[in-house]
Amino acid sequence: MRYTIGFSRIFVGVLFIISGLIKLNDPVGFSFKLEEYFSQGVLDMPFLMPMALAIAIVVVIVEVLLGVFLLMGYKAKLTVWSLLLMIVFFTFLTFYSAYFNKVTDCGCFGDAIKLTPWESFTKDIVLLVLIVILFLGVKYIKPLFNSKTTQAIGILSLLSCIAFCYYVLNHLPAKDFRPYKIGANIEAGMIVPADAPKPIYEYAWRFKVNGEEKIVVTNGDYPTVDGEFVDVETTEIQKGYEPPIHDFTIERDGGDFTQEMLRAPKLVMVIAYDLVKSDLEAFTKIKRAVDKASKKGYKVIGMSASGPEKGDAVAKEYGLDLDFYFTDETTLKTIVRSNPAILVLEKGTIQQKVHHNDIDKLKF
Repeated sequence: MRYTIGFSRIFVGVLFIISGLIKLNDPVGFSFKLEEYFSQGVLDMPFLMPMALAIAIVVVIVEVLLGVFLLMGYKAKLTVWSLLLMIVFFTFLTFYSAYFNKVTDCGCFGDAIKLTPWESFTKDIVLLVLIVILFLGVKYIKPLFNSKTTQAIGILSLLSCIAFCYYVLNHLPAKDFRPYKIGANIEAGMIVPADAPKPIYEYAWRFKVNGEEKIVVTNGDYPTVDGEFVDVETTEIQKGYEPPIHDFTIERDGGDFTQEMLRAPKLVMVIAYDLVKSDLEAFTKIKRAVDKASKKGYKVIGMSASGPEKGDAVAKEYGLDLDFYFTDETTLKTIVRSNPAILVLEKGTIQQKVHHNDIDKLKF
């Protein structure tokens, strides 16, 4: 039992710390995932959406601290009880997502490790079993250090989490796991290889034969049935290859300018996924950057999901010499965790990406 408890203690503790730190690296991204869960049609709790970021920060810090406390053996009963309650909640959430196909990525490991809903649920079941073992054998969890050292490590862990969270919120994630990281070429990220796996579909053909309903299942071919065709139901049974970037467009007035912009030798993107929620004071600094970039021969554009009318109004108010183009809000949130932010590209390759607090660090 001691060996089993020891293994479970290390495995669960380390996994909680890793999972928590990955999400703590990008609490804004985790808050977007919570907004999906809170939205109508999923958990139907829209009143929690404005608090998503605060909830995300609390959850990930608690996740890291519980992992640290478990490894140290600090307040074993309270720690194991907290782990049990948390994993029961997460297991319910991942099962709900998988069974009802509501949220296709739970965000358990942020953008670092993508898990399908059923993979996430399986992971939580394994953790649930291990935590139940810890619960049953909690008497074997002994502190590694004396009480003063344990408390000191706990306080240091908490302060470190708060400091790290404060940094990434006011700048950008310390480690960028997304396909829009610095050095990535956006056009290359949208390419689908010729030999890429294709999706596989199952077709359930419904016929009426001699007054009775008959269903014939195929993988695409129209079946030969002596009867009246009623309808067909299509189900994707195996996903095909999906490129890392698959939803990026730059549009305005019904035109698609994606290729034109991504092939520009010197391009600056001012990104604000929602201009209503943007830190508008930042546009004063953005104007200085835009003017400097224009003098250096850069093409400068704005990108927002708020629509060209709102974008043009902001550009006029702050004297920005640029046009705003439409891009999907989720895409813009994925590109950069700041609202607004600036990207500098060279023929579609991201050279610089900064939070609006770091605009003065741009080099043109």
